[in-house]
Amino acid sequence: MMRAEAVGEGRMGMLMVGNVIVNRLRANCLDFEGLTSIRDVIFQTQGGNYSFEAVQKGNLFYSPARGVEKRLAEQVLKYWRKHPAKYALWYFNPYGECPPTWFGQPFTGQYKEHCYYEPIANTCEGAYRY
Repeated sequence: MMRAEAVGEGRMGMLMVGNVIVNRLRANCLDFEGLTSIRDVIFQTQGGNYSFEAVQKGNLFYSPARGVEKRLAEQVLKYWRKHPAKYALWYFNPYGECPPTWFGQPFTGQYKEHCYYEPIANTCEGAYRY
């Protein structure tokens, strides 16, 4: 998933996407209540669509992970975190500048083409746990 969503942003971009995946699992709040595994996060549907576009459209998602992606995933699972994805639960790649909010959630920063958003303060304690 990390490669399928952010291969063009290099290792750091893939790590940040991995942050969001792990953060969604740990958060247990908002749109992400009741998720019990990475698989649940990756195949979650919202509004009839998969949360990650690569599940529907990405041939990279359905090809086996390479060694480098496996090592990056292990880093994230061992709690690698970095701003702006450190506490982010959402990201997307806009056609222009990053908007100040995404579905009402505050912008935390941008890495290359992806904009990252974390929950509004005091609405999701689980997103800020290590």
